[in-house]
Amino acid sequence: MARTPARLPLTRPQILQFRRQAGALDARLPAGVRSLRRAAWAGLQDSSPRAALLSLHARVTGVTAQSWEHRSLVQLWGPRYNDYVVAARDLAVFSLGRLPEHPRRASRARDTAARLHAHLAGGRQPFGLAGREMGVPANSLRYAALTGRVLLRWDGARQPDVWMVPPPTMDAAQARLELTRRYVHVFGPTTPAAFTRWAGIAAKEARDAFARLAPELLPVRTPIGDAWMLAADEPAMRAAAAPAAPARFLPSGDAYFLLWGRMRDLLVPDARRQAQLWTPRVWPGALLVGGEVAGTWRRTGPLVSIDLWRRVSPAEWAAVEAEARSLPLPGPIVVERSSGG
Repeated sequence: MARTPARLPLTRPQILQFRRQAGALDARLPAGVRSLRRAAWAGLQDSSPRAALLSLHARVTGVTAQSWEHRSLVQLWGPRYNDYVVAARDLAVFSLGRLPEHPRRASRARDTAARLHAHLAGGRQPFGLAGREMGVPANSLRYAALTGRVLLRWDGARQPDVWMVPPPTMDAAQARLELTRRYVHVFGPTTPAAFTRWAGIAAKEARDAFARLAPELLPVRTPIGDAWMLAADEPAMRAAAAPAAPARFLPSGDAYFLLWGRMRDLLVPDARRQAQLWTPRVWPGALLVGGEVAGTWRRTGPLVSIDLWRRVSPAEWAAVEAEARSLPLPGPIVVERSSGG
């Protein structure tokens, strides 16, 4: 009988450094289509207006206010039916990769897409209006996104416009496997239960996806329990410590802290601080200073309000101010500093 390999022990600093590097947060990527795709490897949530743009800015050089609309990117209802920006060539991964395996639920998605296709007749419409004219709750149209046939554009003010595109050619099983692989790479070490919560799929489907990916997985032991990572990522996980970026502003819903349950304990061990970052309603942004979450931030127009969790040195604060003023927002940016104690 084959022996189960011993779990590789990992420390918190190893895991957080790996996640920052996997997410391109320690050093920005060069401008270009390849970098935009890598920055969106696990998708860029855009449920807060222009969050995807700020996630791009944290990872890629030369991002402008229009970068979220780059021709290589598209918007769709992605994981948990939130608004996401992804690479156009990865549309199948973030849509078909979440298509339910249960025949009745999958048929609901396909039937909704077929009805929406017939209604739009090659045009585009605000999805609320489409729902009213079709005689269905507008939110029910989101099921059609699981087929990979529905794109949207949301400018942050009005309801998103929706339109139809040809169905992806990728097989749904291949899309699910690739979605799982990307999740483990960006969020790993992780578990099927965490994948269930992130992707919004059934627990059994997540366990089955991990089982199919098993030949590529490595069992590990983390400070918060047993988990899995990609075996191909072991050299990067074991790599010597490297300098973290002086400061990064991560918007609400950014992949780096899009976590639930015990997964949050690793990133922010203090339960009181967790409650300040992962609030019951719209989350604030997370401020990274030297690779650690050092506070939260929100913006109102050009005003960026920062709630620091610890004392920062003059050099650290200068880096925070410089990073804030580089955000691709209507300016000039005004930085307001406070301390949550």
